Amino acid sequence: MDKEALLLTLRLATITTLVLMILALPLAGWLALGRSKLRYIVEALVALPIVLPPTVLGFYLLVGLGPLTALGRTIIRLLGHPLAFTFSGLVVGSVLYSLPFAVQPVVAGLRSIDPRYLEAAQTLGASPSRVFRAIALPLVKSSILAAAVLTFMHTVGEFGVVLMLGGGIPGRTQTLSISLFDQVQNFDYAAANHTALWLLLASTIALLFVYGRSLFRRNSDA
Repeated sequence: MDKEALLLTLRLATITTLVLMILALPLAGWLALGRSKLRYIVEALVALPIVLPPTVLGFYLLVGLGPLTALGRTIIRLLGHPLAFTFSGLVVGSVLYSLPFAVQPVVAGLRSIDPRYLEAAQTLGASPSRVFRAIALPLVKSSILAAAVLTFMHTVGEFGVVLMLGGGIPGRTQTLSISLFDQVQNFDYAAANHTALWLLLASTIALLFVYGRSLFRRNSDA
Protein backbone atom coordinates (compact mmCIF):
# COMPACT_ATOMS: atom_id res chain seq x y z
CA MET A 1 0.00 0.00 0.00
CA ASP A 2 1.09 3.56 -0.72
CA LYS A 3 1.66 4.81 2.84
CA GLU A 4 2.07 8.40 1.68
CA ALA A 5 -1.33 8.27 -0.02
CA LEU A 6 -2.82 6.62 3.07
CA LEU A 7 -1.59 9.37 5.40
CA LEU A 8 -2.76 12.09 3.02
CA THR A 9 -6.19 10.43 2.75
CA LEU A 10 -6.57 10.18 6.53
CA ARG A 11 -5.49 13.79 6.93
CA LEU A 12 -7.97 14.93 4.27
CA ALA A 13 -10.82 12.91 5.79
CA THR A 14 -10.10 14.20 9.30
CA ILE A 15 -9.99 17.87 8.29
CA THR A 16 -13.07 17.53 6.09
CA THR A 17 -15.03 15.85 8.90
CA LEU A 18 -14.07 18.53 11.44
CA VAL A 19 -15.00 21.36 9.07
CA LEU A 20 -18.30 19.75 8.14
CA MET A 21 -19.30 19.03 11.71
CA ILE A 22 -18.89 22.73 12.46
CA LEU A 23 -20.90 23.75 9.39
CA ALA A 24 -23.45 20.94 9.29
CA LEU A 25 -24.92 21.19 12.79
CA PRO A 26 -26.36 24.73 12.51
CA LEU A 27 -27.39 24.08 8.90
CA ALA A 28 -29.16 20.86 9.89
CA GLY A 29 -30.85 22.68 12.76
CA TRP A 30 -32.18 25.34 10.41
CA LEU A 31 -33.39 22.77 7.88
CA ALA A 32 -35.09 20.58 10.48
CA LEU A 33 -36.45 23.17 12.90
CA GLY A 34 -36.60 26.41 10.94
CA ARG A 35 -39.72 27.86 9.38
CA SER A 36 -38.36 29.52 6.26
CA LYS A 37 -40.10 28.61 2.99
CA LEU A 38 -36.68 28.46 1.33
CA ARG A 39 -35.66 25.39 3.30
CA TYR A 40 -36.65 22.92 0.58
CA ILE A 41 -34.43 24.76 -1.94
CA VAL A 42 -31.44 24.68 0.40
CA GLU A 43 -32.10 21.04 1.27
CA ALA A 44 -32.17 20.15 -2.42
CA LEU A 45 -28.86 21.95 -2.99
CA VAL A 46 -27.32 20.16 -0.01
CA ALA A 47 -28.39 16.80 -1.46
CA LEU A 48 -27.17 17.64 -4.97
CA PRO A 49 -23.71 15.99 -4.59
CA ILE A 50 -25.44 12.63 -4.01
CA VAL A 51 -26.94 12.57 -7.52
CA LEU A 52 -24.44 14.79 -9.33
CA PRO A 53 -21.55 12.93 -11.02
CA PRO A 54 -18.40 13.67 -8.98
CA THR A 55 -16.50 14.63 -12.13
CA VAL A 56 -19.08 17.34 -12.86
CA LEU A 57 -18.61 18.86 -9.42
CA GLY A 58 -14.84 18.50 -9.75
CA PHE A 59 -14.86 20.18 -13.17
CA TYR A 60 -16.84 23.21 -12.01
CA LEU A 61 -14.66 23.56 -8.92
CA LEU A 62 -11.56 23.33 -11.11
CA VAL A 63 -12.88 26.12 -13.33
CA GLY A 64 -14.41 28.16 -10.51
CA LEU A 65 -11.28 28.17 -8.39
CA GLY A 66 -9.00 28.90 -11.35
CA PRO A 67 -7.89 32.16 -12.99
CA LEU A 68 -10.89 32.25 -15.36
CA THR A 69 -13.30 33.48 -12.66
CA ALA A 70 -13.37 36.48 -10.35
CA LEU A 71 -13.41 34.19 -7.31
CA GLY A 72 -10.44 32.23 -8.60
CA ARG A 73 -8.44 35.40 -9.36
CA THR A 74 -9.21 36.74 -5.88
CA ILE A 75 -7.97 33.51 -4.29
CA ILE A 76 -4.80 33.63 -6.38
CA ARG A 77 -4.14 37.23 -5.29
CA LEU A 78 -4.67 36.32 -1.63
CA LEU A 79 -2.73 33.03 -1.59
CA GLY A 80 -0.28 33.63 -4.40
CA HIS A 81 -1.41 30.45 -6.17
CA PRO A 82 -4.66 28.76 -7.30
CA LEU A 83 -6.40 26.26 -5.06
CA ALA A 84 -6.54 23.68 -7.82
CA PHE A 85 -3.94 20.90 -7.55
CA THR A 86 -3.28 21.67 -3.87
CA PHE A 87 -4.27 19.94 -0.64
CA SER A 88 -6.34 23.00 0.36
CA GLY A 89 -8.27 22.66 -2.88
CA LEU A 90 -8.98 19.02 -2.05
CA VAL A 91 -10.39 20.11 1.31
CA VAL A 92 -12.75 22.57 -0.40
CA GLY A 93 -13.90 19.92 -2.86
CA SER A 94 -14.30 17.28 -0.16
CA VAL A 95 -16.35 19.60 2.05
CA LEU A 96 -18.80 20.27 -0.77
CA TYR A 97 -18.91 16.66 -1.95
CA SER A 98 -19.46 15.16 1.53
CA LEU A 99 -21.86 17.87 2.75
CA PRO A 100 -25.05 15.76 2.44
CA PHE A 101 -23.50 12.93 4.45
CA ALA A 102 -22.86 15.35 7.30
CA VAL A 103 -26.20 17.15 7.15
CA GLN A 104 -28.85 14.56 6.31
CA PRO A 105 -28.35 12.15 9.27
CA VAL A 106 -28.57 15.09 11.70
CA VAL A 107 -31.67 16.48 9.96
CA ALA A 108 -33.34 13.06 10.20
CA GLY A 109 -32.47 12.83 13.90
CA LEU A 110 -33.77 16.32 14.66
CA ARG A 111 -37.03 15.68 12.82
CA SER A 112 -37.59 12.54 14.89
CA ILE A 113 -37.57 14.48 18.17
CA ASP A 114 -40.94 14.81 19.86
CA PRO A 115 -41.76 18.53 19.32
CA ARG A 116 -43.28 18.71 22.79
CA TYR A 117 -39.80 18.66 24.32
CA LEU A 118 -38.76 21.70 22.31
CA GLU A 119 -42.06 23.50 22.86
CA ALA A 120 -41.79 22.97 26.62
CA ALA A 121 -38.32 24.52 26.68
CA GLN A 122 -39.54 27.51 24.67
CA THR A 123 -42.50 27.92 27.02
CA LEU A 124 -40.04 28.18 29.91
CA GLY A 125 -38.33 31.08 28.17
CA ALA A 126 -35.41 29.39 26.39
CA SER A 127 -34.29 31.07 23.18
CA PRO A 128 -34.34 29.05 19.93
CA SER A 129 -30.54 28.82 19.91
CA ARG A 130 -30.49 27.58 23.50
CA VAL A 131 -33.22 25.03 22.77
CA PHE A 132 -31.14 23.77 19.86
CA ARG A 133 -27.88 23.53 21.85
CA ALA A 134 -29.22 22.30 25.19
CA ILE A 135 -32.19 20.15 24.17
CA ALA A 136 -32.07 19.13 20.52
CA LEU A 137 -28.39 18.31 20.00
CA PRO A 138 -28.05 16.04 23.08
CA LEU A 139 -31.07 14.06 21.85
CA VAL A 140 -29.46 13.34 18.47
CA LYS A 141 -25.94 12.37 19.59
CA SER A 142 -26.16 9.08 17.72
CA SER A 143 -27.15 10.90 14.53
CA ILE A 144 -24.22 13.28 14.89
CA LEU A 145 -21.84 10.36 15.40
CA ALA A 146 -23.27 8.59 12.34
CA ALA A 147 -22.84 11.78 10.30
CA ALA A 148 -19.20 12.08 11.37
CA VAL A 149 -18.40 8.45 10.53
CA LEU A 150 -20.18 8.57 7.16
CA THR A 151 -18.50 11.86 6.27
CA PHE A 152 -15.06 10.51 7.16
CA MET A 153 -15.47 7.29 5.17
CA HIS A 154 -17.10 9.03 2.22
CA THR A 155 -14.10 11.36 2.03
CA VAL A 156 -11.72 8.39 2.24
CA GLY A 157 -13.40 6.85 -0.80
CA GLU A 158 -13.60 9.96 -2.98
CA PHE A 159 -12.34 9.59 -6.53
CA GLY A 160 -13.89 11.84 -9.18
CA VAL A 161 -13.67 15.12 -7.29
CA VAL A 162 -10.11 14.60 -6.07
CA LEU A 163 -8.97 13.45 -9.50
CA MET A 164 -10.44 16.48 -11.29
CA LEU A 165 -9.46 19.04 -8.67
CA GLY A 166 -6.21 17.53 -7.39
CA GLY A 167 -4.79 15.72 -10.38
CA GLY A 168 -3.34 12.87 -8.33
CA ILE A 169 0.06 14.45 -7.61
CA PRO A 170 2.07 12.01 -5.41
CA GLY A 171 2.65 13.43 -1.94
CA ARG A 172 0.37 16.42 -2.56
CA THR A 173 -3.03 15.36 -3.85
CA GLN A 174 -2.81 11.61 -4.46
CA THR A 175 -5.31 9.86 -2.19
CA LEU A 176 -5.78 6.11 -1.76
CA SER A 177 -8.53 5.94 -4.37
CA ILE A 178 -6.26 7.65 -6.92
CA SER A 179 -3.38 5.39 -5.89
CA LEU A 180 -5.60 2.35 -6.49
CA PHE A 181 -6.50 3.63 -9.95
CA ASP A 182 -2.82 4.17 -10.79
CA GLN A 183 -1.93 0.68 -9.54
CA VAL A 184 -4.54 -0.88 -11.83
CA GLN A 185 -3.37 1.28 -14.73
CA ASN A 186 0.15 -0.05 -14.14
CA PHE A 187 -1.14 -3.65 -13.93
CA ASP A 188 0.15 -3.91 -10.35
CA TYR A 189 -2.79 -6.00 -9.23
CA ALA A 190 -1.13 -7.24 -6.04
CA ALA A 191 -0.71 -3.69 -4.72
CA ALA A 192 -4.15 -2.76 -6.01
CA ASN A 193 -5.64 -5.69 -4.11
CA HIS A 194 -4.00 -4.54 -0.86
CA THR A 195 -5.31 -1.01 -1.31
CA ALA A 196 -8.80 -2.14 -2.31
CA LEU A 197 -8.96 -4.63 0.56
CA TRP A 198 -8.02 -1.94 3.09
CA LEU A 199 -10.72 0.39 1.73
CA LEU A 200 -13.29 -2.44 1.76
CA LEU A 201 -12.51 -3.43 5.34
CA ALA A 202 -12.46 0.16 6.60
CA SER A 203 -15.82 0.92 4.96
CA THR A 204 -17.40 -2.30 6.27
CA ILE A 205 -16.20 -1.70 9.82
CA ALA A 206 -17.46 1.88 9.75
CA LEU A 207 -20.93 0.83 8.58
CA LEU A 208 -21.10 -2.02 11.11
CA PHE A 209 -20.26 0.50 13.82
CA VAL A 210 -22.97 2.93 12.70
CA TYR A 211 -25.75 0.36 12.21
CA GLY A 212 -24.69 -1.80 15.16
CA ARG A 213 -24.71 1.16 17.51
CA SER A 214 -28.15 2.22 16.27
CA LEU A 215 -29.54 -1.29 16.80
CA PHE A 216 -28.02 -1.48 20.29
CA ARG A 217 -29.53 1.89 21.16
CA ARG A 218 -33.01 0.84 19.98
CA ASN A 219 -32.80 -2.38 22.00
CA SER A 220 -31.70 -0.43 25.09
CA ASP A 221 -34.59 2.01 24.73
CA ALA A 222 -37.01 -0.89 24.40
